[in-house]
Amino acid sequence: MDINDFQSGIYKQQYQYKSFSPVPINHAWLVSDGEIQRLLSDADRALGELNAFSQLVPNVDFFIRMHITKEATQSSRIEGTRTNMEEALLGEQDIEPEKRDDWIEVQNYIHAINEAIKQLESLPLSNRLLKDTHHTLMQGARGEMKQPGEFRVSQNWIGVSLKNAAFVPPHQDEVMDLMSDLEKFIHNEALHVPHLIKVAIAHYQFETIHPFLDGNGRLGRLMIALYMASFGLLHKPALYLSDYFERHKTEYVDRLMAVREANKMKDWLVFFLYGVCETAENSIQVFKDILLMKERLEREVLPHFSTRRQENAQILMQSLYQSPLLNIKMVAELLGVKTNTAAAMVNDFVKHGILKELTGKRRNRTFWFAEYLFIFNREYKAK
Repeated sequence: MDINDFQSGIYKQQYQYKSFSPVPINHAWLVSDGEIQRLLSDADRALGELNAFSQLVPNVDFFIRMHITKEATQSSRIEGTRTNMEEALLGEQDIEPEKRDDWIEVQNYIHAINEAIKQLESLPLSNRLLKDTHHTLMQGARGEMKQPGEFRVSQNWIGVSLKNAAFVPPHQDEVMDLMSDLEKFIHNEALHVPHLIKVAIAHYQFETIHPFLDGNGRLGRLMIALYMASFGLLHKPALYLSDYFERHKTEYVDRLMAVREANKMKDWLVFFLYGVCETAENSIQVFKDILLMKERLEREVLPHFSTRRQENAQILMQSLYQSPLLNIKMVAELLGVKTNTAAAMVNDFVKHGILKELTGKRRNRTFWFAEYLFIFNREYKAK
């Protein structure tokens, strides 16, 4: 079936409401549209460049951790949380009580990504893996009573109430068959659908099925990264689309709804492929900016430390790329030194502009590698 001939599904009358029943997607897809072909080529090239760059960066896994933290904060932000990257890197004891529910949701997202990527080493991208990931996502959070790790057995909806919903997903009796069809589509090699087209369609279908009572938006966006990792589109998980979706939140929601309401699959694919291009290019720029900063600090700052303190300065510097927030106790443990020695090292890092104090407390002060975090928070120019 040609993308331009796509028919999304039908509304079915249920008791006092209508639910949307999407068509199965595990069938042949023909992508003959010139604009999509061009964008697909651009996105493939951008992913190839990101792959090449991620293999050149030393200790790239340190920086991947920051990408994951940003993805967790941005994806959760789409759902209404207000935790920022700096807060996401703090311990729970440093979070104000009224912000802890948001913080827990972001931490769960970080754990869910890490655990799911590890699971991919022994398990394919499947309904089982999605259920396991959902269970991690919902632990101890506001949705923990909403069947974590299990497909829903009741109707859900998007909006203030079922009667006045913006969208009502398919009836619960359809969920199992639709998710089985989605899983088969993901792994059907006979279809010969380009991976980026496939994952865009899969994301649309997942969000339309809304198979869980809560957490569908976050898991559906996480599934994109898992697909790319599972099928080798990226050597390292360095591309996450939630920042793009969050900055274009209204269009993101509208594009998905337009597929359901008006069969506009092409418009969704165009939006998605633009996002892949822009996000890949931004990720490359992040790596470039980090390497430039790293080279400058090693040339201009670290030589100021005496030979005796040079090794500890190097160890602390290396640690900051992995964990850019710290306190003096953490530095003392990291370096195996007394508290006053650690405090002197931190003070020197502050004097040279590497660290800045974050909390403003006299005791248990927290410091952050501000320039490094700024690189990840920077609004890079869109295409």
